[in-house]
Amino acid sequence: MLEQYDLHNLMVLDIETVPQYSSHDQVPEHLQKLWELKTLHQRKEETAENFYERAGIWAEFGKIICISVGIFTYGKRTGLRVKSFASHDEKELLEKFSTMLASQPPSLILCAHNGKEFDFPYICRRLLINGLRMPVQLEISGKKPWEINHLDTMELWKFGDYKNFTSLSLLTAIFDIPTPKDDIDGSQVGHVYWNENDLPRICTYCQKDVVATAQLLRRYRGEDLITEDCITIVGQ
Repeated sequence: MLEQYDLHNLMVLDIETVPQYSSHDQVPEHLQKLWELKTLHQRKEETAENFYERAGIWAEFGKIICISVGIFTYGKRTGLRVKSFASHDEKELLEKFSTMLASQPPSLILCAHNGKEFDFPYICRRLLINGLRMPVQLEISGKKPWEINHLDTMELWKFGDYKNFTSLSLLTAIFDIPTPKDDIDGSQVGHVYWNENDLPRICTYCQKDVVATAQLLRRYRGEDLITEDCITIVGQ
């Protein structure tokens, strides 16, 4: 499976997002009303105020604080090189990420877990909101489906079945991919950011998801996992 893809021309990515404001009472009044309307069906009986801790899921009410990317390297053994773009200033982060993509081939394949439903559209929306140009690798307007170089490890696992969501954690477990157990999970990112001001911790968590996604690709291809000594984390 996936043998037709050249891993030299593939980049794995993951993003971490949080609500734009530290709490619901900090949100401008006109946006509070729009938040209430936007989440009416998802909240059920929960108040808009209490539900705001999940605002990072929506690009209209959240922001990106970290994008981690990984590229496969080759020598005697396959390796992975991981780099993160993290900042409290979302526009600065996105500018650096876009500059990096501009240095890559237009045909570069982007891969993420649930990327087609979350990571890729979220990045595109936040680029537009920040007044930035769309990198060619993310541009899908006017393209035929087979011209879009986006891979989604969750979509691949569905094999045409659209009934449920399969988490990266579950897939790493069933494919026996080692993952650290001493980290935060996605539901804690907003708290760690706004209450603990610990962006480096979130960055580390994001990097680990990139490594896990890259290892899952290797399993899909029937290949050995990348050994820990062949995984390199580089600075921002």
